[in-house]
Amino acid sequence: MGQKSDGISRREWNTPVREPWNALIKECLLAVDRHNVAYFETGDARHLHLTAHLRSYVSELKDLLKELESIER
Repeated sequence: MGQKSDGISRREWNTPVREPWNALIKECLLAVDRHNVAYFETGDARHLHLTAHLRSYVSELKDLLKELESIER
């Protein structure tokens, strides 16, 4: 695959900066899936609220990791 604009190939997502965070990110995304299923099963909108928080957290964390990766180069 080609290079992205930040110089990391699309397959090099597991950098030393991201390594310690990968399991947490995966669990957060699994939690998003669980909350979505729970919402569809129960109709309880609190699950959507929590899903939004988890997505926001993961997005902020990924932004931080990108920033830290750029510093390490």
